[in-house]
Amino acid sequence: MTLILSRADVASVLEMGDCMVAVEQAFAELTAGTAVLPLRIGITPDDGLSLYMPAYLKKMGALACKVVTVYKNNPARHGLPTTIGKVMLQNPATGDVICIMDGGYLTAVRTGAASGVATRYLARKDRAQTAGILGAGVQAKMQLWAVCEARNIAKAYVCDPADAAAEAFVKEMGGKLDLEIIRVKSADELLKADIVCTATSSPSPLFDGNRVREGTHINGIGSHSPNARELDSAIVKRSKFIGDSREACFKEAGDIMIPLNAGEITESHFYAELGEIISGQKAGRLNDQEITLFKSNGLAIQDAATAKLVYDKAIAAGIGVNVDV
Repeated sequence: MTLILSRADVASVLEMGDCMVAVEQAFAELTAGTAVLPLRIGITPDDGLSLYMPAYLKKMGALACKVVTVYKNNPARHGLPTTIGKVMLQNPATGDVICIMDGGYLTAVRTGAASGVATRYLARKDRAQTAGILGAGVQAKMQLWAVCEARNIAKAYVCDPADAAAEAFVKEMGGKLDLEIIRVKSADELLKADIVCTATSSPSPLFDGNRVREGTHINGIGSHSPNARELDSAIVKRSKFIGDSREACFKEAGDIMIPLNAGEITESHFYAELGEIISGQKAGRLNDQEITLFKSNGLAIQDAATAKLVYDKAIAAGIGVNVDV
């Protein structure tokens, strides 16, 4: 039997704090060598992009593959979202697909969770801090949720050119997190925050990196291609650069590839993978003046770990529909 979990099912059992624990374990496995993580495979049919993201975490017993499609004409032609995702979870002992679940909400939470883990290890440990979120979409909401799990956030700022999106963000997340959220009109205003998260679709830098205060921690989330970047060369050069995966950063992340190709940095500027920080192989933040930067590309190990977490919780809660496939 295969368990089918809808988006509502996934959302009913998946909490950010639990997801951060699972994602942290996944990064630790990647560094320990007990994870199998091929680079994502992309196929381009006539109207879109189809991505296949497999991973195996031996210690966690998580074997999964996420299928994500991006079809820009879906809303107009078919009444469907542009991006659709499903995760297939397998029994690593038999190979059988034991669960198929919606991947949209799962992806959003696991991406936020990676930033939450990075924030926990790299941001300053002040008693109360402020967070600044560039973007006001689903992923921006998850970034703030995760940062609030990682640190005691006293106030947050959000910046988005879309009035309706920014206002909805303030209302929804302020209520969810019982937090004062202030909308600012420019990225420069947001740079007064202690922790800055960039979660936009911008192909070009969002702010002048020379204006970032010492001691800031940055989570770079939005750009995922070699020719796009949310962060300029100035802030990359000023920061201690940590990535989710060295390989993914140098093959997919314009934030580091563009200054590297321009000769503004060398490959040695990549300081560590997040798993190396978690495992203690390399030190994280050394003082309150360092600027730390976590670049997230999104890895299939995050999907596998989160899918296993969701499946276990769904079984315990008795939710979902079993189908004889």
